[in-house]
Amino acid sequence: MKARGGRWIEHWDPEDETFWRETGERTARRNLFFSVLSEHIGFSVWTMWSVLVLFMGPEYGLTPADKFLLTSVVTLVGAVVRVPYTFAVAVFGGRNWTIVSAGLLLVPTVAAFAVMEPGTSFSTFLLAGLLAGIGGGNFASSMTNINAFFPLRRKGWALGLNAGGGNIGVPVIQLAALAIIGAGGGPRVLLGIYVPLVLVAAVLAACFMDNLTSVRNDTGAAKDAARDAHTWIMSVLYIGTFGSFIGYSFAFGQVLQSQFGRSPLQAAYLTFIGPLLGSLVRPLGGRLADRYGGARITLWNFVAMAAATAVLVTASASGSLALFVAVFVVLFVLSGLGNGSAFKMIPGIFRNKALGKGLEGEVAVAYGRRLSGASMGLIGAVGALGGVAVNLAFRQSFLSSGSGTGAFVAFLAFYAVCIAVTWAVYLRRPVVRTPDGTAGPERVKAGLSRAEV
Repeated sequence: MKARGGRWIEHWDPEDETFWRETGERTARRNLFFSVLSEHIGFSVWTMWSVLVLFMGPEYGLTPADKFLLTSVVTLVGAVVRVPYTFAVAVFGGRNWTIVSAGLLLVPTVAAFAVMEPGTSFSTFLLAGLLAGIGGGNFASSMTNINAFFPLRRKGWALGLNAGGGNIGVPVIQLAALAIIGAGGGPRVLLGIYVPLVLVAAVLAACFMDNLTSVRNDTGAAKDAARDAHTWIMSVLYIGTFGSFIGYSFAFGQVLQSQFGRSPLQAAYLTFIGPLLGSLVRPLGGRLADRYGGARITLWNFVAMAAATAVLVTASASGSLALFVAVFVVLFVLSGLGNGSAFKMIPGIFRNKALGKGLEGEVAVAYGRRLSGASMGLIGAVGALGGVAVNLAFRQSFLSSGSGTGAFVAFLAFYAVCIAVTWAVYLRRPVVRTPDGTAGPERVKAGLSRAEV
């Protein structure tokens, strides 16, 4: 491993076990830690409107439909910016872009601080929400960057830990809001806390992270990833996992207020639990996928999500708050597990496509790393659009019937689609496993693999 000015690493070969043991693992873990920190704050800034709307009582003049529209806009921007953020790692370098993307979080934080008061127009709130959406992009650039640092055998754990640490930014800002509401403080206190945290994340990234030359020089991978059907198939599955997680994170507190009559403080006591547990189990989803295969874990996870949603339909229709909260928390946990297992599938899919093309050794590894890194940004962006759909579904459901029951019926139907797609594409064909745990020739020739996806 040789570094030059600007903290660029020119040689990086994590698949070489000697290299990994002597120098690679230490460097990769250091970059992972500071990447998680920046992504964590990015998630907090992105989802800050999920708690800011809890502060917005009748004096703000917003209806439940207005609030769901506001959070939908925030989620939409967060999804869209994931695409350019993914490419930015190749153009500027992982460390360099982490510095920039962390610093940009000051813009939506200061903007929200300026407008957060009664009498502000709804259009102004929408504009501030648009700015907050940039926090969603940090996930895509962070995942693309960390994917390049770790060997295939460790990606499930590393990507799960990276994403899980970022996802925890959701419950952390919700817990902070709970503490502030409980102490009688206002939303500007919450926003003021995050300004110095943003600056700290940017400075630490500058001091301790690295750029990889191999990632920087590969800006054409996105086109190839966009042409591959598996990018879009995995995008559908990620809508079901991450789209659920981020959509429910924005909507949970509003549903408790609008359907069950909870006060802001009562809602805040409950909203952080699901996102917290869902974030913590994401690395476990990656670890289980490393051991048993991502497709198998993802399939059964969708089955469990569908079952939990069916119970939620009953709880919502009957007005049972205790059952509703308990099962919603379970659904959060399952979405977190599915996030980890689904993302583990991506490197394995493209590695096995390389083998199916007749590539071997380092050439196959490079091909898989190249396309998986690019596809992660696209998959992450489309998956986050699921959060937009969740909030729009709740908005329409409340406009139509005054409850979220209709939205849960729609989510149940979509999980059924995800079950069918996962089985048909990644599990239906028989697999012959080789002693090292990879797929046998029959599956590789088909361009698919259950063993590593």
